[in-house]
Amino acid sequence: MKQSQLFTKTRHEAPKDEVAKNAQLLIRAGYVNKEMAGVYDFLPLGLRTLNKIVGIIREEMNAIGGVELSLTALQDKKIWEATDRWDDKKVDIWFKTKLQNGTDLGLAITHEEPLTQLMKDHIRSFRDLPRAVYQFQTKFRNEVRAKSGIMRGREFLMKDLYAFSRDVAERDAFYEKAQQAYVNVFNRLGIGDKTYMTFASGGLFSKYSHEFQTLTEAGEDTIYVYEGAEKNGQGQIKIAVNKEVLNDEVLTDLGIKRADLVEKKAVEVGNIFKLGTRFSEALGLVYQDEKGKSIPVEMSSYGMGPGRLMGTIVELMADEKGLVWPEAVAPFAVHLVALFDKNGKVSEAADVLYEKLTARGIEVLYDDRDATAGEKFSDSDLIGIPLRYVISEKTLAKNGSEGDAGSVEVKNRATGKVEIRPISSL
Repeated sequence: MKQSQLFTKTRHEAPKDEVAKNAQLLIRAGYVNKEMAGVYDFLPLGLRTLNKIVGIIREEMNAIGGVELSLTALQDKKIWEATDRWDDKKVDIWFKTKLQNGTDLGLAITHEEPLTQLMKDHIRSFRDLPRAVYQFQTKFRNEVRAKSGIMRGREFLMKDLYAFSRDVAERDAFYEKAQQAYVNVFNRLGIGDKTYMTFASGGLFSKYSHEFQTLTEAGEDTIYVYEGAEKNGQGQIKIAVNKEVLNDEVLTDLGIKRADLVEKKAVEVGNIFKLGTRFSEALGLVYQDEKGKSIPVEMSSYGMGPGRLMGTIVELMADEKGLVWPEAVAPFAVHLVALFDKNGKVSEAADVLYEKLTARGIEVLYDDRDATAGEKFSDSDLIGIPLRYVISEKTLAKNGSEGDAGSVEVKNRATGKVEIRPISSL
């Protein structure tokens, strides 16, 4: 992508009503646009990064047997009444509307009900189980507060996976696989070292649920982390306890002491629930076992917000100059910056390098604009692409070895390390 053609605009100041660091920087860098509190557009750079995060999540969900689909946002109130979740006194974050004929509709807050209803046409026998399906779909929640930028929205993208099992043992086996898949996602995003599987209230569903909480002062939650994490064969699952459920019973269940816990601020970046038969019984989702007995399906659900993850990465990794993206989710791998010269040799060399890099499948944002060096460098730091290649008259005059057609200044955005490399070595 040539920057002169990219639909984006950097700015020196964020909106005065924006208090969250993640939103301030993403707006200034041209990644998102704020429509209203808790509602953001993703511009081309932001969408590229969001899609990279979605891609990583998708790979890990597929790896544990998840199959992707897409459900509707518009919801029929009847199935939500069946589970007692339509009444605003029970669930107070609904956005509701009506058809012209007066029929009540809601904008989906989650999808346990509609998917359970759908599965009645697909699950009849024990041979139809287990099943795990997921989607990336826009959710709508009438949140009272929306002051955390893209980490807490009223309209936002969510990955929600739902698993359907024959019994508790089958459900729990998948639950453990999903736990590890979540850890894999956070490790690949570069936030695994600060993310804890946190014991939280199971609400109406079970004794406990599990939140995945990432340590950051921008977080809205208080958790108590346990540093004595146990390792498994595939990595490390670090545990914590949400302040809301910290009591002697929880400590006994986990086999840990209060003195071993440290209080931290954190943001919830994922959650998983054992739903049991709460929804299958209410909506009549049953299967016939080997003896022909009708049994309610065991369920579990697994949520994760790609936008919230994106905001969390910004909160953790950005510096005083702007965004700093991990390679895995950066909108481009390389920011190629050509500094203006009168004879056109720099532009010519930059054009050639751009073509060669893109021909090899390397994602490049090429700053070909007619702008000052200071403006280009400032924008580059703000946008936060991992590597910056600078071509100028000065670098072209440097030959790394005989026969080289000049050099490039290479800067690592995260470390600040700068080196001069021959163009032929890139």
